[in-house]
Amino acid sequence: MLPRLLLLICAPLCEPAELLLIVSPSHPTEGSPVTLTCKMSSLQSSDAQFQFCFFRDAQALGPGWSSSPKLQIANMWKEDSGSYWCEAQTMASKVLRSRRSQINVHRVPVADVSLETQPPGGQVMEGDRLVLICSVAMGTGDITFLWYKGAIGLNLQTKTQRSLTAEYEIPTARESDAEQYYCVAENGYGPRPSGLVSITVRIPVSRPILMLRAPRAQAVVGDVLKLHCEVLRGSHPILYWFYHEDVVLGSSSAPSGGGASFNLSLTAEHSGNYSCEANNGLGAQRSEEVTLNFTVPPGARSNHLTSRVIEGLLGTLGPATVALLFCYGLKRKIGRHSTRNPLRSLPSPVPQEFPYLNSPTPGQLQPIYENVNVVSGHEVYSLVYYNQPEQESAAAETLRTHMEDQVSLDIYSRLRKANITDVDYEDAM
Repeated sequence: MLPRLLLLICAPLCEPAELLLIVSPSHPTEGSPVTLTCKMSSLQSSDAQFQFCFFRDAQALGPGWSSSPKLQIANMWKEDSGSYWCEAQTMASKVLRSRRSQINVHRVPVADVSLETQPPGGQVMEGDRLVLICSVAMGTGDITFLWYKGAIGLNLQTKTQRSLTAEYEIPTARESDAEQYYCVAENGYGPRPSGLVSITVRIPVSRPILMLRAPRAQAVVGDVLKLHCEVLRGSHPILYWFYHEDVVLGSSSAPSGGGASFNLSLTAEHSGNYSCEANNGLGAQRSEEVTLNFTVPPGARSNHLTSRVIEGLLGTLGPATVALLFCYGLKRKIGRHSTRNPLRSLPSPVPQEFPYLNSPTPGQLQPIYENVNVVSGHEVYSLVYYNQPEQESAAAETLRTHMEDQVSLDIYSRLRKANITDVDYEDAM
């Protein structure tokens, strides 16, 4: 009876201490911390001095043997899943081992995948750097990112990294890079795509080409000239400006390509050089000049020349002299012969070109008005002829001829001082 009693008393003191491994939390997720604790099951052995070591699949963790019964793991990942245990060693080199505990690290599936661009807004200048940034709002472990171009999905690049974002870079953007893009992220729970993002590559305009189109091979005054300006490259919309001798004629916009046109009704002053300019906000370009020479009908040229002579007279000789010149010229047009030279022979008016008017009183002179409205400033001059009876005396005829000769010589002298040639004088008449 005594030996059995002694065995019952000594059993709690003589049995070896048992180690327990405690995992907190017991079901960790990727990226979260985990604490391992090696604990003695026997209270009697709690005061003994031990060294502790933690293992996973026969591999020691942390610093190895330590006096601390705890091990802190900052981040647990899917590949950290496995069989864990701990060991304790006494001062007498006696080693105690805990039971194995299986730890499974749970992965968080990716969610809320998005695609962003740098520069923002999806617009980039041709030749600049473009970056496509794929991001996930949540997801753990190694995430595989894939970038696709176009709706059909041309794979551009694939990256796998332990991060919530990844970048795809186009160092030099080209016109062909203008497309729709999207990305896909997955970490073992199936792919998650982002939405489509449109990329616009902004291209400065090239030098425009100007074309002039007339309704006939040789344009004449009165024709409608069509000016068409177009660039070979450049992002739209594009604003076109049209110039004649560097003077703006007008502008027109091309919102979606094809160039722009401007119609011009030709006058005698429209001969010369034409050009156009294109601008889409990224810089303006000017075309080469195109020279237009066209036919001016004789009547239009004569009228144009006459107007130039008139302007010169108005500015040089003064209103009174100009009125006198036109009075004399109109009178000469009525009475000149087939052979004319106003500087050498100044004939008097031919009586038959000025019809007589019936007068209630015989011998009374009746006025005939010819070509009024010679205007200079606010003054209006009128030309008035008085027809003499056929029985006009020879003395009166001689006196009138003498006065006309004096007027002609005076006008010619003023014209010479104004540097108006004989041809201009004759055309003005």
